[in-house]
Amino acid sequence: MRRDVVVIGGSAGSHRPLAQTLAQLPADLPATVLVALHVAPGARAGLADSLASSCALPVRAAVDDTRLEPGCVHVAVPDRHLIVDEGDVMRLSGAPRQNRVRPAVDALFRSAARWCGPRVIGMVLSGSLDDGAAGLAAIAAAGGIALVQDPAEARFPSMPEAALRVVPDAVTASAVDLGDSIAETAGKPVTAEIRPPDPLIWETDMIAYGASSTPDRGQPVALGCPECTGGMYLVRTGLAAHYVCHIGHSYSPQSLLAIRDDRIEEAIWTAVSALQEKAMVIEELVRQSTTANDAAAAQGYRAEAERANRAASVLREHAVKRSGGGRPSAAPPQSVADGKLG
Repeated sequence: MRRDVVVIGGSAGSHRPLAQTLAQLPADLPATVLVALHVAPGARAGLADSLASSCALPVRAAVDDTRLEPGCVHVAVPDRHLIVDEGDVMRLSGAPRQNRVRPAVDALFRSAARWCGPRVIGMVLSGSLDDGAAGLAAIAAAGGIALVQDPAEARFPSMPEAALRVVPDAVTASAVDLGDSIAETAGKPVTAEIRPPDPLIWETDMIAYGASSTPDRGQPVALGCPECTGGMYLVRTGLAAHYVCHIGHSYSPQSLLAIRDDRIEEAIWTAVSALQEKAMVIEELVRQSTTANDAAAAQGYRAEAERANRAASVLREHAVKRSGGGRPSAAPPQSVADGKLG
């Protein structure tokens, strides 16, 4: 066996360093290169074309059910996970989103770790939050090589920093130097494969097939999936941890916190709206009581309306502070939980 599978993942700010890395790869690279960058579901599948001019290797949009071939770069397409499957076949999957995105870096990295083990070279580039960290840990645990763009060079250092927290021994360098490392390391012989752990088998089965006969999914935890409300499991890989629900939604810790924060903000603004509507209805009762010369009832309704307005004001102020804003705006902001890309 030889190191003949390169997987690269990134998000915000990763296009330029990716092009710099690919530019260092020779035309006769004895490895397949698979790339997963976060892109919006409706984006045009033009990333491969934009990268082709800077790379001596052919760069193509990934095609489902295609065998891995040395000396070629395959790029994930919008709204599909790019994964490696049994028999060195790459697949495009519409499985549940991981870390709120599809394609997800962890989906590619963890599938490569399962099926290719020590043959894999994994690389994390610029991006927000921590997609790719658990996947890089799986690659390292399987005997593969872990590369991370220097956070000081990355436009958005969160993904590289998260990867280094869980794989502290990863090779860290500029994108250009990491490209040189890939060129030097690809094709080198490797030791025998390590059997993948059951949770990795289960999760990659779910991405590829939507079902798995493997019973061990990880440690059950008292958390519900933010997207489907299903029960979740905690999966540990070395220093890394992530959460996966029973149908396959997966979250790194930072991604889970981000979506929880969005849902909390949504709930706060919903409460503000309900309290303000309550006060409006009570004002009608005040008017009716006043017209009927029922001063006691009118006074009681006014007090209740004031309590509702005060509660709405407190929640509104808290929501604005959470979002880092200044004075409250005229209307609550819309959540971007489903559209936010790292």
